[in-house]
Amino acid sequence: MKVELKIWRYNSSTGERALKPYEVDISDEMTLLDTLDIVKDKVDGTLAYRKSCRMMICGSCGMRVDGAAVLACKVRMTDLVKDGRVPVVSAMGNLPVVKDLVVDMDPFWHKMRQIQPYLQPRLDRATEGENVVSQKQMEGIHKESLCINCGCCVSECNSMESDPDFLGPAALAKGFRFVGDARDGATIERLERYSEEHGLWDCTRCYFCNERCPKGVDPRDAIAKLGAEAMKLGIDRDMGAKHAKWFVTSAKTTGWLRETELVPKTQGVVKAIKEIKFAMALLPKGKVPPPFPPHVAADVGESRALFDLVKTQGRDGAAGIVQGEKALLHLQHEGEMVDGPSHPYDDPHSFPKPYLPDDEPVAAD
Repeated sequence: MKVELKIWRYNSSTGERALKPYEVDISDEMTLLDTLDIVKDKVDGTLAYRKSCRMMICGSCGMRVDGAAVLACKVRMTDLVKDGRVPVVSAMGNLPVVKDLVVDMDPFWHKMRQIQPYLQPRLDRATEGENVVSQKQMEGIHKESLCINCGCCVSECNSMESDPDFLGPAALAKGFRFVGDARDGATIERLERYSEEHGLWDCTRCYFCNERCPKGVDPRDAIAKLGAEAMKLGIDRDMGAKHAKWFVTSAKTTGWLRETELVPKTQGVVKAIKEIKFAMALLPKGKVPPPFPPHVAADVGESRALFDLVKTQGRDGAAGIVQGEKALLHLQHEGEMVDGPSHPYDDPHSFPKPYLPDDEPVAAD
């Protein structure tokens, strides 16, 4: 069958960038990677992309299709061209493009080195024999151990787009793989490091990393578990941690977010005073909430029931189950099941795609 696709071509040495169309013959079982091989072998030998195992193991062939990161060896070409669609293939985001679909992975590996991705054994381990860990203990970090370092999560990370120094979902997921390991003896040091500026509390919770991970690692869940473990150990000096603590306290006690108290509780009184000028500018626009604490909401019991439900599910540090969003679907209050909103990313086509200027004029071959 004949298929059409467009590929963003780019050369960092010349700065030339162009969206080029291709049409090739493929068989039904072929993947996007197979299609790129045909393009390179029979149409344009200058096309550059990475590949290795072809079996979703090495993580080399990460790229974007229609603005979403995928492994080229995983997606079937027939699925991409359904209903006459013409897929647009481009390099991954948040990483410098070297040529065409090849990105510079040095920033990715730099973040990995920052989290010290190796076991630092406990001092109280046995002096002889193997450092044995049970299957049950390893189950808590099983998902994080599946990471193949493909960079798909990094490509879609909104936080890294606005702050390139953010550690990122891949590095933090790898960090939890060791924080949650019963044999590791550097838990506090790791959490202190991950909780610094540009660390775990800078995550925007967009869940794009979970959505695009081809191995089901769910990096956002790992970041949430890192935060829970940091809170459990009292590592909460970061403004993000303080914000989360006060948000929870406010919602649980009154059913409302007490916005007037949120800034001083998060940034401290001194910094809050410095924001008075900004607050005064908002006042005429009606953007400043009343200074008095709000009344307790009539249905505050639902908020408290949700907290109790999450607690009973075992959300207690790194070994816990971070299921706050899914708990909304099963919230039971006063004997009745309350239907919550469906998860916003259940539909793989529901999330907004990163901008791709596919309407730009196509450069001539």
